[in-house]
Amino acid sequence: MARTSSNMIPLGTIAPNFYLKDTNSNYEYSFEDLKGSKGTLIIFMCNHCPFVLHVIKEIVMIANDYRVQGLGVIAISSNDIEKFPQDSPKMMTEFAFENKIDFPYLFDATQEVAKAYDAACTPDFFLFDGQNRLFYRGQLDDSRPGNGIPLSGNDLRSAIDALIYNRSLNETQKPSIGCNIKWK
Repeated sequence: MARTSSNMIPLGTIAPNFYLKDTNSNYEYSFEDLKGSKGTLIIFMCNHCPFVLHVIKEIVMIANDYRVQGLGVIAISSNDIEKFPQDSPKMMTEFAFENKIDFPYLFDATQEVAKAYDAACTPDFFLFDGQNRLFYRGQLDDSRPGNGIPLSGNDLRSAIDALIYNRSLNETQKPSIGCNIKWK
């Protein structure tokens, strides 16, 4: 299990726009179509990564807790499906159904979106404010597969709360750690 850290791009970076197919609905969407009124959470993930499998229930809970408060939640898979067919759009649809993911799960076939965001690992979290500026990038929490730390989502939840409720955000943001994106 490779351990790759997310790239900590500068806060304030404007969210790159995209136009990708949602494997849940079969429609194509842009960032502008899916962004939330209070902010937008972009999650680069995939179906088979042990780090994603470890946190997927918490990701779904966070989406369910905050979408009603104006947060847009978007998952994107950018893995090479020729080398990793378990991450194909068909399998993404099944994964979403099995894990009760009812937010968009988009497929980045060209990997251009992952490159535009400088995504490095799965899961990789990017939280943008209502003006599409990067507010937080980093980890869900300190829990990792096998480290014995309970899953809480507190790093990401604290960032979302700070965004939604105009609270100060901890200056220290730890990178996410996961499997590397499977580049072509």
